[in-house]
Amino acid sequence: MSRHRMQPQQSERESRSVAGNSTSAASPPVDRLKRQKVPFLLRAMAFCIFFFPSSMVFKPVGAAGTVPMMLAVLVFLLWIFSVLFGLHNPIKVRHPGRVALAALFVATCASYAALYAGITGGSTEMARASADRWLILLMASAGIVLVVGEVVRTLSDAMVFIRALLAGAFFCCLVALAQFAFGINPMEWFQYAMPGFTYNGGDTPFQSRGALLRVAGSTFHSIELAVVSAMLLPLSIWRAIYDQGRWIGFRLLGTSLLIFAIASTVSRSGVLGLVVGLAVFIPFLPAVPRIWALIASPVALAGLFLGVPGLVSTLTGTVTSSSSDPSISTRTNNYPRVEAMVAQRPLFGAGPGNYEPDSAIHILDNEYLNAAVTLGLVGLFAVAIYLIVPGISGILAARSSRNPQLKSLAGAVGAGGLVAGICSLTFDSLSFPVFALTYPVLIGLGGAVWVMARAEKEAMSLGDGVQIQLRKEMVSSHKLPGGLQWIP
Repeated sequence: MSRHRMQPQQSERESRSVAGNSTSAASPPVDRLKRQKVPFLLRAMAFCIFFFPSSMVFKPVGAAGTVPMMLAVLVFLLWIFSVLFGLHNPIKVRHPGRVALAALFVATCASYAALYAGITGGSTEMARASADRWLILLMASAGIVLVVGEVVRTLSDAMVFIRALLAGAFFCCLVALAQFAFGINPMEWFQYAMPGFTYNGGDTPFQSRGALLRVAGSTFHSIELAVVSAMLLPLSIWRAIYDQGRWIGFRLLGTSLLIFAIASTVSRSGVLGLVVGLAVFIPFLPAVPRIWALIASPVALAGLFLGVPGLVSTLTGTVTSSSSDPSISTRTNNYPRVEAMVAQRPLFGAGPGNYEPDSAIHILDNEYLNAAVTLGLVGLFAVAIYLIVPGISGILAARSSRNPQLKSLAGAVGAGGLVAGICSLTFDSLSFPVFALTYPVLIGLGGAVWVMARAEKEAMSLGDGVQIQLRKEMVSSHKLPGGLQWIP
């Protein structure tokens, strides 16, 4: 008899607990969380997104040769290897994130082929190199989306993986704190500690805005730091509530650092992401944490504003500035240029990654406009699917789940995805390396919670015994669809 079967009396008691949305089912024991069945390679890749500077590249590979990018491509190659040799069946795992990834892949391939065939014009060596880099980014993103969506199959898996992801993000926030408080950039030290790697430039660790100095942490730009921090803040709050294997002070410190990182960038995009993320996520919290979140949020923000001299006046002036603000007028002045460029190559654009502004005022601070220019209208539609659908699917998974921990996790992932999609209206997000690899992590986690929520919904219609078995498997076992245990 299976060890998951129980006596009738126990089964009846357990089923009543599930039907009543008991939070005990949502809080796996700490010893189970310590069974780290998420591959080390995947956790290391998530951590390295924030730890290694994206300006340091492995020279033989070129601009795409950053440490996290190469690890993500390795993950993709291992996934392909496992499919070709029949080590797992990828068809068993289905979620909307895969559809979004497939849409972007098809649009990219069409634009890539048109560029190399000379259909779109401008097929120079530099243009083809840019297209190749975009294709490498797409492979890296695919590896993250596919493997995270298949490997993370339980709430325990999700906690283990999110710990690694947030550890990297917290390191990034500590770098931002050092930059903001002392005016030093610790990321420069990596130039002397990474033999074989070359500094490729492109990062902007410091920028002045008003009375404050904007910082970027370990990301490329302050806007990137603000948006990525806003994307991960709901996950950090979820972890602070449910991670019983770590000291509460450490969990709250990490969440506080993310809030500080958003404020230290003095970014409108960060404020927008913070508001969107919390507005979407908080309704999916259990009742008591939701009340505490509503109480703590304004207190934490007030303490931050009072503790950083000049932050209130600078941030208020930034948010309330009119169209006379150069950073806003530059964006709106680019609309006629974008319209003219799209009219020249309407279907497939100039080629993946092939918009190179000739001056700072011609930078397209809008990922959707950038997609229209480089990938055409076909690519614009695909990028919109890629940036919007995963967030919506996470919200739908949260709405359908009756497990409080799974509901709030799905809400956190969905909130992060919607932050990414909305804030991409304010900067060319996929051109920034940390955002471009962090967002696929959220898509993969969104796929994982989608599979768990769907399995939970199916079990609810099959009877009490199936509900009890699924409840146990969702917490600690690995019997949900998928299978990539052989990856180190």
